[in-house]
Amino acid sequence: MANAATSQEVARLAQVSQSAVSRSFTPGASVSPATRAKVLEAAKKLGYRPNAIARSLITKRSRIIGVVMSYLDNQFYPLVLEKLSQALQQQGYHVLLFIGETAQSDAILMEILQYQIDGLVLASASVSSALARDCADAGIPVVLFNRTTARHGAHAAGQAEAVSSVVCDNAAGGLAVAQHLVAQGCTRIAYIAGTQDSSTNLEREAGFLQGLAQAGQRCYARALGNYNFEQAQAAARDLFAQPHLRPDAVFVANDHMAIAVMDVLRSELGLRVPQDVRVAGFDDVPQARWAAYQLTSVVQPIEPMVHATVATLIEQITGAVSPQTTTIACTLVQRQSTQTQSTQML
Repeated sequence: MANAATSQEVARLAQVSQSAVSRSFTPGASVSPATRAKVLEAAKKLGYRPNAIARSLITKRSRIIGVVMSYLDNQFYPLVLEKLSQALQQQGYHVLLFIGETAQSDAILMEILQYQIDGLVLASASVSSALARDCADAGIPVVLFNRTTARHGAHAAGQAEAVSSVVCDNAAGGLAVAQHLVAQGCTRIAYIAGTQDSSTNLEREAGFLQGLAQAGQRCYARALGNYNFEQAQAAARDLFAQPHLRPDAVFVANDHMAIAVMDVLRSELGLRVPQDVRVAGFDDVPQARWAAYQLTSVVQPIEPMVHATVATLIEQITGAVSPQTTTIACTLVQRQSTQTQSTQML
């Protein structure tokens, strides 16, 4: 087997310096288009392929970003993973995906530390906030996606954030849902919660309750869905078990659960949506727009959130910056699950 070509050989053939060869294969590095073209042509002739592992030993950078999620059943997170991977690749980084639950935090931490990653994105409501702080304490830049460390009391006391986070304005989204359902004439509005103590659920529910209070209403009934399809189905059965006490509307903490709820209401209980009960969700996943659901939902703006996540993470990798929380505005999209004509409102 012939020996692999070296960067020195590529440099000689292209008549450039070895550092120019290195820059030509480093995303974002400063090199003229003409020099890069000569290097790539020489590399092609010689069959040269840069060794990312060898480069990482020299630069002390792996160019790998760890992404931790607990599951991919929720249709929102595969979209996030796709957009996040693409955005990081454009910056010369690649994604290493870890799947794990809160109970596995210690094992995940040990696995993360083995790979010498340059940074970490935690994109799951069910992964412990302690994992984020442990990674930050180990010197790994961390950004929480779609969640915070949920230290709401600390925020009120003016304490600094432990790690950076990027979220949509969950409270404003919950407020908009409540205002919309009240405007539709609903007076028995229920809530199906996500994971009880997650920041996303706490903020969405707080905004929702605020909107009801502004209209002189309270939450009519509440059940826990834990961001789980089957548990959301069970929650719907419980809330609508007694015909004379049924809610006339229900806000569900995400679309993944809202779809489960709509299936139970229509297929098992024979209720019409929206004529008998109005249903609203959160995230605006593609399935929310399907003709079978036409689900009113709060849009989480994935691309702006991903852009902010990548920018924040790279700032932390390349320089010392204080942890920060970036909040992106969200939009309520009204569809047939809460009204007969599809319109939009902010």
